Amino acid sequence: MVARPATLRARTEIGKNMVRLSFDAPAMVGTDPVSEAPTDRYVKLLFIPEGAGYEWPFDLREIKEAVPGELQPVRRTYTLRNVDPAAGTFDIDFYQHGDTGLASRWAATARIGETIAYLGPGGAWRPAPGYSHFVLAGDESAAPAIAEAMTQLPAGASAQVFIEIADAGSRIRLSTPSCDLEQLPEGVQLEWVERGDAVPGAKLVEKLRGSSFPDVPTSWFVHGVAEMVKDVRRLLFVERSVAKQDASISGYWRLGATEDVWQATKRELLAEWEAQEK
Repeated sequence: MVARPATLRARTEIGKNMVRLSFDAPAMVGTDPVSEAPTDRYVKLLFIPEGAGYEWPFDLREIKEAVPGELQPVRRTYTLRNVDPAAGTFDIDFYQHGDTGLASRWAATARIGETIAYLGPGGAWRPAPGYSHFVLAGDESAAPAIAEAMTQLPAGASAQVFIEIADAGSRIRLSTPSCDLEQLPEGVQLEWVERGDAVPGAKLVEKLRGSSFPDVPTSWFVHGVAEMVKDVRRLLFVERSVAKQDASISGYWRLGATEDVWQATKRELLAEWEAQEK
C-alpha cells in the first residue's frame, strides 16, 4: 500500500457539528468521475501520533518495520465528497464530536497548506439499475455517502432518506458543487431524525420500524453506529424478509470503541449477528 499526499486548501462549516475540509490530491487525477464511481467512495487518512518522531513524507512499509505499533500512523476512514478527477481535488466532511480523538483534533486545528497522507480510494456501492426505490438511512457518519447517492439514483427511481442528527439545529448542508441538493431530486424525500437524549441510532431504528415503504423492488443503504445496524438488520432480514443482496448495511463505528478496536472486532460481531438472524 502506497500512501499519497493531500494538502488542505479550504475549510467550510456545513453544520453545527460538521466541517468540510477541501484538499488538493494530485494522485486523484484520472480516477473515476462521480457519475461512475461508488457513492460510498472513501479514503483512509493516516494520522501521525504525537511524539512519533517522523512526518510526511514517509514510506509506510519502512514505518511499519522501524516504528513501534503505538507510534505508527492511525487510520481513519472517510467518505469522499466533490471529487474532481481533472483537477485532483476532493472534500471530506468531518463530524465534530469533541476534541478527544486524534482525527477530531486534527480536523479542528489543521492549517491551510498542511499535508496529510491517505490510502485509497476504495468503495463498493452505488444505486444500481433494476431497483425502483431506495431507502438511504444513517447517522452523521453516513450522511456524506447518503448525500452522494441521492444525486446518483437511476432514472425514474424514488428514494426515502433518513438521517439521524442531534437536534433541529444540527442539520447538515449536504450540497457540494458536484452534488446539488439545494433542491431535492424528483421523487426523493428527506427526513431529519432528531436524536435528542436517546442513545445514538435508537430514534433511527424507531423511524424505520414505523415507516411504510412501497411494494416495489427496493435497495437499502443503511450505515452508521453498530448498535443501530444490528437492530436494523433484524428488522430487514428477519421481520421483513428483505433479501440480503438488496441491502448494503454495516457499522461505521461503535459506541465506546475507537476505530481500531471496532475494525478488529467487526468481523466477529457480524458473524454473531448473522447467527442470530437464522
